Amino acid sequence: MKNENTKIGFALKTIKTEQFAIFEENYASKKETGLTTEIQFKIDQKNSQIGVFLTLEFFQMKKVFIKIQVSCHFKINEESWICFANKNESKVIIPKEFLAHLAMITVGTTRGILFSKIEGTPFSIFIVPTINVAEMIKGDAIFDLSEIE
Repeated sequence: MKNENTKIGFALKTIKTEQFAIFEENYASKKETGLTTEIQFKIDQKNSQIGVFLTLEFFQMKKVFIKIQVSCHFKINEESWICFANKNESKVIIPKEFLAHLAMITVGTTRGILFSKIEGTPFSIFIVPTINVAEMIKGDAIFDLSEIE
């Protein structure tokens, strides 16, 4: 961004459960359980939006027994979007700190969606733990507009 002290105006516009599955045959009680996380960022240049896609997989013995992918789509106000744009290089650059903020919102949203889907089942013991998204995001996201449009 041109001015690091500029507040970024945005609104959460859409939430989607992209994937959800329980594979009961891969689950055994009293076995060690792991969790993998993956986060992706996509932009919609035309509508000044950022999509955050979070995928979580609970697994045992290398077999996934719960999978969920949720996306949150954020509308960025025009002034802020212009600050992200680098027209000279035909790129959009989203600062790491802002990405972490959007990712944290998406993690919380995913936690709630997962809970609502498994509430009252034997899988309700699997709550999404706190996730340090700042560690997952290594740097600013740079989108090459020539590849998007």
